[in-house]
Amino acid sequence: MSKLPESNEALVGFQQCPVLGVGLGLRRPLLESTLAASDIIDWLEFTPENYMGRGGKSVRMLQRAQAQFLLVSHGVSLSVGSVDPISELYLDDLQALFEWAQPAWFSDHLCFSSVDGLYFNDLMPLPRTRETVRHVVSRIHQLQDRVQRVFLIENISQYINTPFDELADADFISDIVTQADCGLLLDVNNVYVNAVNHGFDPLTFLENIPLERVVQIHVAGHHQFPDGLVDTHGAPVADPVWDLLEWVLQRSRPCGVMLERDTHLPAFAELVPELQKIRQLWNQTGQPVVNRAGCSQRELLHVPA
Repeated sequence: MSKLPESNEALVGFQQCPVLGVGLGLRRPLLESTLAASDIIDWLEFTPENYMGRGGKSVRMLQRAQAQFLLVSHGVSLSVGSVDPISELYLDDLQALFEWAQPAWFSDHLCFSSVDGLYFNDLMPLPRTRETVRHVVSRIHQLQDRVQRVFLIENISQYINTPFDELADADFISDIVTQADCGLLLDVNNVYVNAVNHGFDPLTFLENIPLERVVQIHVAGHHQFPDGLVDTHGAPVADPVWDLLEWVLQRSRPCGVMLERDTHLPAFAELVPELQKIRQLWNQTGQPVVNRAGCSQRELLHVPA
């Protein structure tokens, strides 16, 4: 087992995140099979918006998951790039959830998803300008000061480039995570989708981001449409994405790699080979051995009962 920080306060620095291993997204239709698969899954990622301010079956599902697995939180509506003030109600509900769910870290997307207080179900790309960098860095500092927990920002799949872009995508992401001193949730499928759609070399992109800041990695599937690729999280992981994952693991030491499957959910048995593939790549690239037998979430994070 990796050496873990002695208190939640020590977890504010992304370098101190515990090594978790192989993860899967918590999805209601696959709950029972997921809970029975601790031999191939080390941790689970949950979407906080599904549980904030709620009770009943939703909370009981997350409580059951927490009893068996370490958890991390991956939000979809923080809207870190918006010019709207960060919602105090959202942060209150998020912190209340984190008080008992105790995620090892939390993350959201490098995008905006709200304008003038109106939220929409999409992750919109930001203009890659120096002004945007300063704005997002300030927002991440505000967020980390408020929540006092490790925060990661995720690179998104984006289907347009704004006419105001001043920076390459890799430089834009690098400047933000470095100046904000936060971690990076690297989605290698998003890298591949963007590379194909916008005609750049994904390895050149990866060579130009700070891999030492990668705490978590997402792998997922996409669909081919006549006009390009779309990141759907609804298909098996493609071979080029596996190749990118292996390339990154050979050059970095993330704390966890997670399989994302959100739509067209198959039988759990169909996900097992992909989870085993992640484990194979994790082991063959010399990542730390994960052994959490008999350890609870609170014990691993050293949180008082």
